[in-house]
Amino acid sequence: MLVETSAHGSDNNSARPRGSGRRVHHDAPDTAADFDRLVALPDGPEREAIRDELTRSWLPMAHRIASRFRNRGESLEDLRQVAALGLVKAIDRYEPGRGAFESYAVPTITGEIKRHFRDRMWALRVPRRVQELRNKVRIARRELTQTSGGSTPSVTEIAAHTGLTEDEVNAGLEALDSFSTLSLDAEMSASDDGYSLADTIGGCEEAYDVVIDREAAKEGLRRLPERERTILYLRFFEDMTQSRIADQLGISQMHVSRLITRCCARVRDEALAQQDQRSEHRGDDGRSA
Repeated sequence: MLVETSAHGSDNNSARPRGSGRRVHHDAPDTAADFDRLVALPDGPEREAIRDELTRSWLPMAHRIASRFRNRGESLEDLRQVAALGLVKAIDRYEPGRGAFESYAVPTITGEIKRHFRDRMWALRVPRRVQELRNKVRIARRELTQTSGGSTPSVTEIAAHTGLTEDEVNAGLEALDSFSTLSLDAEMSASDDGYSLADTIGGCEEAYDVVIDREAAKEGLRRLPERERTILYLRFFEDMTQSRIADQLGISQMHVSRLITRCCARVRDEALAQQDQRSEHRGDDGRSA
């Protein structure tokens, strides 16, 4: 079944009944007899024809409901399509003996539109509870702004107006700014310096990578003899060559090389052993290399 949502079908609130001629419908046409026939008929062409006619008859009401949600980031035409989908669901699920169709269709269509906003319009997936807080805070802020002469209400005022806690109000206010996202390439100023949102994001600090290693090596370094500690300090902190270290200490360059290799291996082995002990204490069988 194809649901017509064109401007011509919605603006003049008209639909073609069975038989000849056209008649103008209001929002709540008298279709009780058609619903009784729909329920009694089995699946087939006749039932589909009545279903299509009911959809056309009630479509102006669905469009009116959709218009309530305009100017919220979605086109009116798309909202009408969503409302039409909700109308079809209402027609398929309606039981004539349980009240007027309008009383059932209005919340069904409204719920379909709200689900559309909840599931499709958010750039990021936000918990339903936060979305509900956002809506309550948005409505309360608008109402309070209108009654206070245009001044922005405080968190305390919004909380008192809605019955929410201040933490819930703050969560709703944050969600108001989370409905859409910005590209990392979005410019942060009107200048020509190319300053973008990505420029405000910090990068990885390479020095952090060696912090843990340095802390792990401290104990092993403290246990080295003073001469070996001096050699490692001159080599790795003063950036002296092995030849200069050898001349300063009065030993051969080859001996300096052997001492550096042996000390580094000792400190590394002790650091790894301490790491393994901590892992066993935590019940972690993994080893770090």
